[in-house]
Amino acid sequence: MAEHAQGFRALLICLCLCLLLLSAEHLAMSMDLDDDDSFSDEVAVAPARRLSGDSFNVLNTNTSSNKSGSVFCRLLSLEVLDLSNNLLTGELPDCWWEMQALQFMDLSNNSFSGEIPEAPPSHNCRLESLHLAGNGFTGVFPSVVKGCGSLATLDIGNNQFFGRIPPWVGSGVPALKILRLRSNNFTGEIPPEISQLPHLQLLDLANNNFTGPIPREFGKLSAMKNPIINYTGSLTGSNYQVRIDIIWKGQEMIYQKILQLMTGIDLSGNSLSQCIPEELTNLEGLRFLNLSRNNLSCGIPESIGSLNVLESLDLSLNELSGAIPVGMSSMVFLSTLNLSNNHLSGKIPTGSQLQTLNDPSIYSNNPGLCGPPLDIPCTNASTALNKKNGKDSDQWLYYCVIAGIVFGFWLWCGMILSIPKWRHSVFFFVDAMQHKVMLKLQPIDQYLSKEKSDPFL
Repeated sequence: MAEHAQGFRALLICLCLCLLLLSAEHLAMSMDLDDDDSFSDEVAVAPARRLSGDSFNVLNTNTSSNKSGSVFCRLLSLEVLDLSNNLLTGELPDCWWEMQALQFMDLSNNSFSGEIPEAPPSHNCRLESLHLAGNGFTGVFPSVVKGCGSLATLDIGNNQFFGRIPPWVGSGVPALKILRLRSNNFTGEIPPEISQLPHLQLLDLANNNFTGPIPREFGKLSAMKNPIINYTGSLTGSNYQVRIDIIWKGQEMIYQKILQLMTGIDLSGNSLSQCIPEELTNLEGLRFLNLSRNNLSCGIPESIGSLNVLESLDLSLNELSGAIPVGMSSMVFLSTLNLSNNHLSGKIPTGSQLQTLNDPSIYSNNPGLCGPPLDIPCTNASTALNKKNGKDSDQWLYYCVIAGIVFGFWLWCGMILSIPKWRHSVFFFVDAMQHKVMLKLQPIDQYLSKEKSDPFL
């Protein structure tokens, strides 16, 4: 009997183990997150306010390949969405902008594709920061941002957007502080309406296909004249801070906490032409200015020394000519300079700050430059070349003056000969002057004749 009792107990234990295994498997199947229904069940529990990559097994810098579905459209209370630095693919659904509570959205550095969905007419945009960089998005400039009155950061760089920048960008997003469109396929001229953005402090349009001149209106960008440090860089009650990739002194760096201190313009890698506008030197708050790899001509603006806080200046690979302005020696914060591959000439200015920039490569491929740090001494021929350039302009001035005198003389003679009244007046005037002269000379003639007759006088 004891043996039977022990066998019965063992059988009960086995049955209990089997029941536990079956219930565990059923529980695991009910918690599977691969389907949208399970995701929506989570959403139904409590309205989501934040959703980052480490929620729902979508980790930052992981290997997730899940596609973003229309299930996100149900997150009507979502304010912060960060899915950056994943391997997410696919297109954004048409219902994407039903999440009207969104303030911060970062989809950067994934493999999203397709066009940005249009927003419905009733869309109430509350976005403050939109990051779509480092994907495969296509289409024209996203019109969804038009009317986003609180949008301060727009980063859609490193995608495949094309077409022109719409002129409404100067009025449709009035709070814009950071506009980053680099490494796309935008074409046409840069719209001068960008200068209407009163808070714009960072403008990055590098590596596109822009043509035409640099707008002179850029000299009116007030936030780059006198930067006002009032940008908190984070959303209220959120741990998320605005971050942006900036090519700073030749290196790509991510700025976050001190982003509000940065002011700069990067228009490099386009096909911009004509002269560098003198008005750019009005932006005395600029920290960096990169106009390299364009077709800019004329000379470096003489007043460039007024950019007092400029730390990085790159004008390389253009068609600039003339001398380097002496005012550059007064730019005391300048630590990175590149003027190579132009047609500059003359002696390199010396100064307390320029003397610290002793790398010859920053002046290379300018056949007319001489002096330290180059190994090309400024000989008499070099100075004579500079003097010759000045004399040439003076000679042209002399030629113009002489030509004007000759032309005016013959014009006056022609008018005298062709107008009888003028001719008669001139002749009468000449006769009268001659008569007066003769009257004055008559006493002298009488005295001389009297002297001859009386030698004792």
